[in-house]
Amino acid sequence: MRKSSAVLATLSLAVLALTGCTAAPTYDGAACDRDAGDTGLRDAVSVEGDIGGSTDVEIFAPVHVSSSVFADTVVGDGRALVDGSQGLVGQIAVYSGETGDQVFELPYDEATTPAQSIDYWAERVPGLGDALPCATAGSRVVAALTPEDFGPQNIAGFGMEDDDVAVVVFDVVDVLLPRAEGSLRFNDASGMPTVVRAPDGTPGVIIPKIDAPESQVVQTLIEGEGEPLTADQTPLVNFTAVGWADRQVIRTTWGDAPTSQFSQMAPPVAEALVGQKIGSQVLIVVPDTENSPAMAFVIDILGTVAAPTP
Repeated sequence: MRKSSAVLATLSLAVLALTGCTAAPTYDGAACDRDAGDTGLRDAVSVEGDIGGSTDVEIFAPVHVSSSVFADTVVGDGRALVDGSQGLVGQIAVYSGETGDQVFELPYDEATTPAQSIDYWAERVPGLGDALPCATAGSRVVAALTPEDFGPQNIAGFGMEDDDVAVVVFDVVDVLLPRAEGSLRFNDASGMPTVVRAPDGTPGVIIPKIDAPESQVVQTLIEGEGEPLTADQTPLVNFTAVGWADRQVIRTTWGDAPTSQFSQMAPPVAEALVGQKIGSQVLIVVPDTENSPAMAFVIDILGTVAAPTP
């Protein structure tokens, strides 16, 4: 039995980015049925400490696996990860299965840790694309990943042996909404776009064949059940922007990843979100200006996150 070494604070997340862009597997979030995982791994790795806090990790090294395995050593009662692009706030530490030594840690900090996603982590550590789907907020996932699933370039970047197994301890600190959730609101304002939604929440925006409004119009389409958004919070949103005149999608985050930088992209539109509840879907139409044509924005407010790094 070997205890983990001290935190290697000088390592950065850039090292974990070495594996390139391996796509995360798809899965049916509506049919999430996550079992407890591998019992042998539970015997090989012991982790003590609060989710998202400092931990004491003991590894009964060496840990050898012929294929990657994972186990939930703590099962949280929060929201489940049902979508590859869903916002996820996590804490990760990596250990050599051969020596038990820690080779990387990215601790959670409430003020600075951004929301990522399963897709994001799977691009950097391919095996996490299998270990994280359907995990719930408040859970601790321990995974033993083969060199292939950890990423050969990560193995080299951390100075591990070519055949070393990576033991990953991943705390799912928070899981944000995958789409707007709440009560449909009736809006009787005429001349506004119609919004339809695919099963996964992706909106379609139908622009009426009339002139755009002469002033900004805000409608709540779905009223969420969360707290109202305040001016000093950073929302994580999915949005679609459609040009009024040509009825073409100008930009959308659906099919890619939610963004926490909407306030920088469209400040006047973002200001109109203040006071809207988390979980809401909001339609905002901005009129023609000297610098910009009229546009319709459909915005899903998925949660609040740490402010993005400039």
